[in-house]
Amino acid sequence: MTDPSTPPAATTRILLADDHALVRRGVRLILEGEPDFEVVAEAGDGAEAVQAARTHRPDLAILDVAMPRMTGLQAARELSQLQPDLRILMLSMYDNEQYFFQALKAGACGYVLKSVADRDLVEACRAAVRGEPFLYPGAVTALIRNFLDRVRSGEEVSDSVLTPREEEVLKLIAEGHSSKEIADTLFISIKTVQRHRANLLHKLGLRDRLELTRYAIRAGLVEP
Repeated sequence: MTDPSTPPAATTRILLADDHALVRRGVRLILEGEPDFEVVAEAGDGAEAVQAARTHRPDLAILDVAMPRMTGLQAARELSQLQPDLRILMLSMYDNEQYFFQALKAGACGYVLKSVADRDLVEACRAAVRGEPFLYPGAVTALIRNFLDRVRSGEEVSDSVLTPREEEVLKLIAEGHSSKEIADTLFISIKTVQRHRANLLHKLGLRDRLELTRYAIRAGLVEP
């Protein structure tokens, strides 16, 4: 029995783009079987997807990789600039490392194969809404192989996406210090602190101080 004091889950507004109407229909059926998902717009190519995003401001975009006029990868790049907080999933029939890495570079947070969409899509959407990546098993293998190839070739592979200064700022933010306190501690201007904070949110794909604090705890910068 549902507790009446529990607020209803927020509805995730979804944009669905695929040039095959039958695929869109099937994906819509999968998504709308979930009570907290709502497909607010459909598009038949990447250009239509960008326009639909401007009109409907969805929370999540699901884009087919290969579409006419503007591909899903091109649309993902456009949408990432147009609406930076939009979560993007790529839907593809191709288990292809090249497409997968291009999708990540384009701003996607997940890559779902059409052949297993009925199994993986809902999980991928929920991961995207939480701000987490979704990778199918073959993609994980590709990432590990890519990392090992770079190490073997002698390329320096950083174990952190943040600079040492950004880590210092992040730690102080997570400890609850104000911008002025951080500026005084690090002997930098408040404006510089604010710029670092904006860079942290952008680099990590996070939205606010609370999410930065959670990230800092996971990264071992502060105690929970």
